[in-house]
Amino acid sequence: MIDSSNVRRLSFAVAAAFLFAGGAATAADIEAGKAKSVVCQACHGPDGNGIGDPQYPNIAGQYADYLAKALHDYKSGARKNAIMAGFATTLSDEDIANLAAYFASQTGPLDDLSHLK
Repeated sequence: MIDSSNVRRLSFAVAAAFLFAGGAATAADIEAGKAKSVVCQACHGPDGNGIGDPQYPNIAGQYADYLAKALHDYKSGARKNAIMAGFATTLSDEDIANLAAYFASQTGPLDDLSHLK
């Protein structure tokens, strides 16, 4: 016969397995973001550090949650920019998370502060 403490431990282990498996499935994929970023490169550069035109911001090294919020806001219309809205409306939530993770993982202009010495 199975005692109640073993049932509780087994229940906890099964619940924990589902919790951790679900978390892994929702984690952003940097490589998928890199692949999806091809269209972003024309304005933001291949790694997000821009193309030298101030109207297109450097997005490399920005916080992923900031980038994701910006893309969601362009998609919903809460943030206005016709070019960005056109791109953002084609993105799924997963695409947005992946793009945000990719650009956040890139070295941005604020990563090198040696010029401040």
